[in-house]
Amino acid sequence: MTQPPFILAVDQGTTSSRAIAFGLDGAVIAVAQQEFPQIYPQPGWVEHDPEVIWATVLSTGRAAVAEAEAKGFALAAIGVTNQRETTVVWDRETGAPVGNAIVWQDRRTADVCRALAADGLEPTIAAKTGLVLDPYFSASKLAWLLDHGAGARARAEAGKLAFGTIDAFLVWRMTGGAVHATDATNASRTSLYDIAAGRWDEDLLRIFRAPAAVLPEVRDTAADYGVAMSSVFGTAAPIRAVAGDQQSAAIGQACFSAGDVKSTYGTGAFLLLNTGDTLVRSSSRLLGTIAYRLNGKTSYALEGSILSAGATITWLRDALGVIGEPAEAEALARSVADSGGVVLVPAFAGLGAPYWDPEARGALVGLTRGAGRAEIARAALESTVHQTCDLIEAMAKDGLAPAALRVDGGMARSDWLLQDMADMTGLPVVRPVLTETTAFGAAAFAALGAGLIGGVDYIRALWRADARFEPGLDPSIRAARTARWRAAVARVLSGAA
Repeated sequence: MTQPPFILAVDQGTTSSRAIAFGLDGAVIAVAQQEFPQIYPQPGWVEHDPEVIWATVLSTGRAAVAEAEAKGFALAAIGVTNQRETTVVWDRETGAPVGNAIVWQDRRTADVCRALAADGLEPTIAAKTGLVLDPYFSASKLAWLLDHGAGARARAEAGKLAFGTIDAFLVWRMTGGAVHATDATNASRTSLYDIAAGRWDEDLLRIFRAPAAVLPEVRDTAADYGVAMSSVFGTAAPIRAVAGDQQSAAIGQACFSAGDVKSTYGTGAFLLLNTGDTLVRSSSRLLGTIAYRLNGKTSYALEGSILSAGATITWLRDALGVIGEPAEAEALARSVADSGGVVLVPAFAGLGAPYWDPEARGALVGLTRGAGRAEIARAALESTVHQTCDLIEAMAKDGLAPAALRVDGGMARSDWLLQDMADMTGLPVVRPVLTETTAFGAAAFAALGAGLIGGVDYIRALWRADARFEPGLDPSIRAARTARWRAAVARVLSGAA
């Protein structure tokens, strides 16, 4: 009897690595997850140890594969999804990183980005990449690593070093150095890739002082990324898909038609709206990006990026001791009628879209003697809702108004949060049955790349709604809360008096 196939999704995130084995029907067969340390060398800096990331990918992948095989399934293909923009440089001969990875949240290159803007280069960068000029993206991080590693720039220019986002590093390791490649979604987040032309751009390489010799090959999202050696997960298997985590979540949410929109709530929060074959140039400081590339054809998206969502709840637990576990935040929020006028702006490492202010810093405003743990916890959850509203409004200014919002990620488990989001955005908010959408997107495209399923319609047919939240808040309450939020944001922006 032939063993039924399973797809292994390697989901390498900001705070943990996960491996999930999926059947072709989307059913979860096995899951393994492992958190890893965040490194904060100084305020505004965030790093990861690439070797620790690799170790967690190995341990979780091996555990998921072993469990799935013990249940009678056979590993057919691997899909990789990853925290985007996080930047790694490693030695092509030894595979050793030249230093820690610089994480997407890191703001150390803000001065570099300001200098480039002062030189009038931001319009050129935006026109080619669809991105704003910000330390969030990989290019300035790459330059920093080459400038601060012993002899790194000379070695890079001599072709001895390789650059990649986390996906490229993992593919390189899994294939024993045989493949140095990334996909179009991850390339589109580097500030080095012309997303309309579909290639690394010489002008951008010159602007960011990035040697062409370090760059990975850019492939379709579902494509041949070589074979993971048997020493990696215990069974050799082809790697057939790579996608940045937010694009992978959009795939998992079946956002394949223009106008489909999803928002993922993890460490940060990211709202992607599919714009089909049209690259929208935002007038509201949203990002034009690649949703996926299949058979050489690019589908685009408009994206809004929130830098702190789940990270805000983690801050309540780890820094303030307001809660013991993340789920307690919802219980506290429910225990009060409102936040008592308390507003939290979680600009711990600046603000993302539509503000793009790396120098903004967080603030807790509106405190009175009566404010306590419940009001602060509610304000923390509301901050994610308010930031989502900012993105929806920015999209509307660009002429794009979604009919409903599909949500996923850890915070989307909270019914209270999703109802508040529906109330404040004025949109129906829909949570799918399968909430592991990021991992499922990578697995689904790996199945597509391996020829195990026929096309995106197969993936679309697997999507089912679990719960739908309809807006019902009094407009006057919505307006008052929005006004308080905007007043608080105005106080933390770096240009504020």
